[in-house]
Amino acid sequence: MILLILTISCIATISRGDTRTIHGTVYDATYKSPVIGATIKVEGTAIATQSDANGRYTINADAGKTLTIAFIGYQTKRIQVDSIKNNVIDVYLQPANSQLNEVVVTGYGIKHQQATLGYSTSNVTRKDLNKSSGYVANQLSGKVAGLSIANATQGNPPAIRQVNPNSYGYTAPSNDESYKPISENAFLNAKDNPLSTFSIDVDEASYSNVRRFINSGQLPPADAVRIEEMINYFKYDLAGPSDNSPVAMHTELSSAPWNAKHRLLRIGLKAKTIDMDKLPPSNLVFLLDVSGSMGEANKLPLVKASMKMLVDQLRPVDRVAIVVYSGQAGLKLASTAGDKKTEIKDAIDALQAGGSTAGGEGIKLAYKIARENFVKKGNNRIIMATDGDFNVGDSRDGDMETLITRERSSNVPITIMGFGMGNLKDSKMEILADKGNGNYTYIDNLTEARKTLITEYGGTMFMVAKDVKLQIEFNPAKVQSYRLLGYEDRLLNKEDFNNDKKDAGDMGSGHTVTAFYEIIPAGIKDEYTASVDPLKYQKVKESQAGNSSSDELMTIKFRYKQPDSNSSKLSVATVQDKPVEFNNTSNDFRFASAVAEFGMLLRGSEYKQKGSFDQAIRIAKGAKGKDDDGYRSEFIRLAESAKSLVANGQLITEE
Repeated sequence: MILLILTISCIATISRGDTRTIHGTVYDATYKSPVIGATIKVEGTAIATQSDANGRYTINADAGKTLTIAFIGYQTKRIQVDSIKNNVIDVYLQPANSQLNEVVVTGYGIKHQQATLGYSTSNVTRKDLNKSSGYVANQLSGKVAGLSIANATQGNPPAIRQVNPNSYGYTAPSNDESYKPISENAFLNAKDNPLSTFSIDVDEASYSNVRRFINSGQLPPADAVRIEEMINYFKYDLAGPSDNSPVAMHTELSSAPWNAKHRLLRIGLKAKTIDMDKLPPSNLVFLLDVSGSMGEANKLPLVKASMKMLVDQLRPVDRVAIVVYSGQAGLKLASTAGDKKTEIKDAIDALQAGGSTAGGEGIKLAYKIARENFVKKGNNRIIMATDGDFNVGDSRDGDMETLITRERSSNVPITIMGFGMGNLKDSKMEILADKGNGNYTYIDNLTEARKTLITEYGGTMFMVAKDVKLQIEFNPAKVQSYRLLGYEDRLLNKEDFNNDKKDAGDMGSGHTVTAFYEIIPAGIKDEYTASVDPLKYQKVKESQAGNSSSDELMTIKFRYKQPDSNSSKLSVATVQDKPVEFNNTSNDFRFASAVAEFGMLLRGSEYKQKGSFDQAIRIAKGAKGKDDDGYRSEFIRLAESAKSLVANGQLITEE
């Protein structure tokens, strides 16, 4: 008996001796910056972790095993544990030449564990989510957003329990993110409200920000989910204009997947694409936040890597200046020719974070430098990189709106790139982009930076049409009620459509824009079409209920201006009441509808009706199409992760 005990003890000792604790840092091989959220997994086991906010990781692995290190947009790397000396290895990931959907990210966030472990968390109300919108804890050595994953034993899944993150020496980011409140568009009676008018929006920030929340093991706050930005994150196969117009319009009509009795209309716009060698010279001003709040690894270091990507796209005819701000604003680099890349990159590399945040002063100086170097008939633009956390001088949202509205008269658009978490001021950055005739994107990793600044370089940097507005007139004989999905902060008064002084959204080279209307056909009984009592003091004349003899469902008008013009041009199209079967619509229609449904579910929308994560995922899978860049595959994985969060207890209620 004693011999048996000794034998078991020796075996256990040998087994423990074969387990090694490996640690190191994951880097981008090109820019030598840390990769945040890379998955490190022991092949053939459930053991996995992710690189933290500094790219660091720690993982236990047995001798003879293989580590796989993966992240979306990079080539997966495999390393034999036995080849690692001193238990330390830094990993340099190469950008993937293949499609993104060929990069398998196992254990991303806690998605795959949730799908199989069956743990539960406490219910989360929508109010709670809004209160805690800034809390996104990074996964550190198996600890995810306040959850600890215990070591797994053979035949038993890891146990997950609530823990105090500070007990591991980790301090959660401050709960100080801000989002502009969204009052969701309701159904409007077509008889009383025949006109719907709005400005287009090409911002994409909401999608990548929502992705950041879900991949960190949380559902996003409702006001972080802007459905139009979720939809327009993806590119769609639309034909560009065949004439000299800068924008072409397309429509598609079918049933709504979340309510088969309702119609779903897609309006698609496609801007003309300008060849890179025909793009006009650029006068760019990099406006970079170097305040103390930018000192985190996923802020200024990521800003530097991102801006150097953009520098690589510059031509000798292009020029760039660098303005920085912390406690005060200053000119870091005077306007410099684009072929002096080493000089520009050296100036970027020398930046350090510290001090308060005088964002307003930085904006004023950036516009001043842009005006001094203005190129007639060129591409004049400010690219601002910040977390939006201004705290010196003009810092309130209203102050920013006044400032940017005054400065935009210089005909210099502004592109806003948001970075970081915990103190992200999404509301402020959205205002700057909307009022500054620019676009807004959220950069959570180098893959997103590459998408924005390389893959979509023309669309991000070069405007082809400005002040693009849409106005739809519904035929009450065919339409009982309608609802615009998203675009809540882009709604215009009907009189604004013909007013060329009214600012609206702009489109860049090759940009696509999609807008959905959900339509309740005339004669369909529904719970959304409201009515009021007859007026007492006015005798209302009975109006005709539209043109019942016409097959026209609506008339669509859209206005736009050439970039160098102050006068708009008008285009008009009609849509016939001839819907096609949902399964016979284009891949783009079905995929975009799945994204819209997903957005409504994340918002806890009262209009989601029969929508479900299962249905959105199924539709997206069937409509993935060619997916050259892999973004649609990533969306499917994201929706599956959100479904797991809800299924395992992170429920959204409307309390």
